[in-house]
Amino acid sequence: MSISKTLRCAARGCAAFGFFTAPALLSAQSRQPVTDEAAVMASAKAVHSAVLSIDTHVDIATGNFTATGPNYSQKLPRTQVDLTKMEEGGLAGAFLVVYVGQSPKLDAVAFASANAQALEKFDAIHRLTEQLAPSRAEIAYTAADARRIHTAGKRVIFIGVENGFPIGADLTNVQKFFERGGRYMSLAHNGHSQLSDSNTGERDGVWLHNGLSPLGKQVIVEMNRLGMMIDVSHPSKQSMLQTIAISRAPIIASHSGVRAICNHSRNMDDEQLKALEKNGGVIQLVAFNGYIKCDPTRDLPREQARAAAMTDLRAEFGITATDRREQQAQIQTLDDAKRNAYLAKQEDITARRYPSDPPATVKDFVNHIDYAVKLIGIDHVGISSDFDGGGGVDGWRTASESLNVTTELVRRGYSNAEIAKIWGENLLRVMAVVEKVAAGSKR
Repeated sequence: MSISKTLRCAARGCAAFGFFTAPALLSAQSRQPVTDEAAVMASAKAVHSAVLSIDTHVDIATGNFTATGPNYSQKLPRTQVDLTKMEEGGLAGAFLVVYVGQSPKLDAVAFASANAQALEKFDAIHRLTEQLAPSRAEIAYTAADARRIHTAGKRVIFIGVENGFPIGADLTNVQKFFERGGRYMSLAHNGHSQLSDSNTGERDGVWLHNGLSPLGKQVIVEMNRLGMMIDVSHPSKQSMLQTIAISRAPIIASHSGVRAICNHSRNMDDEQLKALEKNGGVIQLVAFNGYIKCDPTRDLPREQARAAAMTDLRAEFGITATDRREQQAQIQTLDDAKRNAYLAKQEDITARRYPSDPPATVKDFVNHIDYAVKLIGIDHVGISSDFDGGGGVDGWRTASESLNVTTELVRRGYSNAEIAKIWGENLLRVMAVVEKVAAGSKR
């Protein structure tokens, strides 16, 4: 059975929905908004408390995972996510992200440095679940693990790898990351890597591989063999389409939006969404303000406003070079915290709505969900926040406000089973298929 047929089988009831007893799923045309707010809230609270809700992209700072200071087991004042906020908001699980920024140099020294930073983040996540809060959270290595941990009343912690840059030129590092718990990986971030072109090539029309590199293609095969999901949120469109052509398993976009609503290179156009549907994958729509609402009418032309904002950003961080590659080299000399802060602000500038524009809301976010559901179907849509990496919209600024997303879905007439799919079942189903493909390759 093909991947897409397998997933459609699951949608018809071939797989259980936990407490949901296979009600008929509504079509987008027959779905009716609910106007009784008391009924909306009662239904939202009931379904939200029962679903296995998974946010597929949460950035972390290793300083919040120490035993000697404030850490993720407590309610931290400056983070959007920690275990307490997840518990308060009824967020059952999250992919904590091993992220290392892109270096302009693709050499052994840069790879070694990035690898060390990645391992430090893996260690931090393990420290949380094994030392700081083992009674409240546990790492999930499989889809079945997630259900078991959720049933036990703990937060489900997955590990995602944002940017394959830290594996360097050594294919064996893919397995090492997998063995440490990495369950998805993207092959590039904001900048072309040794594995793949980035979506950022659209800014200047400069490409390194015209999609995937030869090593990147090997990494796709290796990820299939291991059972690691392939994340296509940051790589270029050509990289994404080439990945689908190579992969024997469904893929994910861990935190992207709909390009038809917000024309940004980090968002997927209709061709990509339909390719994702055919592949059997899932797009985890992201609550990132600048990817939800963009291209507004501005007093200044878009590019002038963007250029002015980038000039201010470089001055703020002491980046004095005028050549783009020299600027990147200076950025890499910043310490880890400053470099990540710079890159987060840079990413926001490329898409953000300027101060005169109202911020995106949960309603705007769910517009992306509606669009994707209508175009490619309920089985291929999920949710992500990009919290602590720039994400957040009015109504969903921290994990403690996660109920508001469910409430808006109820308000728009999504059924309990559909909400369960969007919040986590689709992602877990894809993960299970990826695991089966890996099991088959080992026979």
